[in-house]
Amino acid sequence: MAARITHLNCMSFCPPGRRLMDGRKGAKGPALLSCHCLLVELGERLVLVDTGYGVQDVRHPRARLSPLFLDVLCRPRLYEQQTALRQLENLGYRAGDVTDVVLTHLDFDHAGGLDDFPRARVHMLASEKAAALAQRSWLDRARFRPMQWVSSLTRWRTYAANGEHWYGFEAARGLEGLPPEILLVPLIGHTHGHAGVAIQRDTGSWLLHTGDAYFYRGEMDVTRRWCPLGLRFYQWLMEVDREKRLMNQQRLFELVRDRRREVQVFCAHDIVEFERMKAASAMVPAEREVDLAGLRPGLAH
Repeated sequence: MAARITHLNCMSFCPPGRRLMDGRKGAKGPALLSCHCLLVELGERLVLVDTGYGVQDVRHPRARLSPLFLDVLCRPRLYEQQTALRQLENLGYRAGDVTDVVLTHLDFDHAGGLDDFPRARVHMLASEKAAALAQRSWLDRARFRPMQWVSSLTRWRTYAANGEHWYGFEAARGLEGLPPEILLVPLIGHTHGHAGVAIQRDTGSWLLHTGDAYFYRGEMDVTRRWCPLGLRFYQWLMEVDREKRLMNQQRLFELVRDRRREVQVFCAHDIVEFERMKAASAMVPAEREVDLAGLRPGLAH
């Protein structure tokens, strides 16, 4: 099934620390990170991989976002034209055209736009739903914001964190209403139900959106592997299972090292990765024909 994939930056955020957070030179001033989402066009069906921040987050940030992340750690630049909904409207679509949202996880900066797509089924790992609803810790209550997603609860579709083997990973396939070439790939650690989303192209190669399984391109650099100190601290602060998080980072590194021609790996927040894949500035709204891809049946083993 032919598909078109467009890269969307659904809000930038500017934590303090600059080089400590994004690797850019200069010790002063804010860093600049992305919220990398995907629009997958499958004929008349539209699928979003993550939503970034939503319209209501922009209009009512203090009611919907934790002050810790809004004012201190993330400091998002909240512009309505950068929401997924407004970018899709710029492409000629309406909210109701989005049939499915596939989530890497339910953190506030990945699921804030669920309100904006009232007809979409929402796909995630079952353990992510359980953690978000339980709200067991202060971190859960800060990162999982029910006001962002309670309206979509009846449309959630959840999946076990196991399945067929995919390049050494378990992969949950058979997402309701979606072709089998869109997979949830469990990458537990950042949250209890964190996952990557894999999409197969017509060439047989794959895109793998790893969400927050890593934060900086240098963590996947096979010649000089490193991560800025501030991002290392942030990953430590947000993790729920350190052993699994580091194990999955290592497995992703090995995937990049050994299979880079078969799988293109990228994360949610590295703005350099985003701009390389979009071939344009992260500040520019979505444009058509950013990345053409096709889907084909069959899983790689």
